Amino acid sequence: MEQKTNVIAEDDKQEILITRTFDLPVELLFKAYTEPEIIEQWMGTKVLKFDFQKHGSFQFSTSDPKGNKIAFNGTIHNFVTNQKIIRTFEMENMPFGVQLEIYEFEKLSKKTSRLKQSVIYQSVNHRDQNLKLPFKQGINWAHNRLEGILTKSK
Repeated sequence: MEQKTNVIAEDDKQEILITRTFDLPVELLFKAYTEPEIIEQWMGTKVLKFDFQKHGSFQFSTSDPKGNKIAFNGTIHNFVTNQKIIRTFEMENMPFGVQLEIYEFEKLSKKTSRLKQSVIYQSVNHRDQNLKLPFKQGINWAHNRLEGILTKSK
């Protein structure tokens, strides 16, 4: 299956650049990252806390295939509606450390938009550890789910 989400991880850099063009209006794509009900659907997680405002915070929870609980949390540092979200993200009890995430939402037409996400890790080692997981497949799966769920709701 073609992977529509592009993941670039240059050697010896602490960041990953993720881009994807969606057949969704930018307003709907932005909602996918800011409305708990939609987040739960496409991410397959439980939203325990979601205070989407400047300096707000969030906490998500899910389980791996073996039933182990995995928790995620972070802080919303800033946002511009339908344009940008800047937040931190941390997988609790994982060796990756806290990462900085910058989401940029671009309107391409009335029906299409592009997401550009920069993920900056504390070190190249932290980034490389994350890339050893099925990261690229996981982000593609999540984006495919996001687009599928929101296409049905349009």
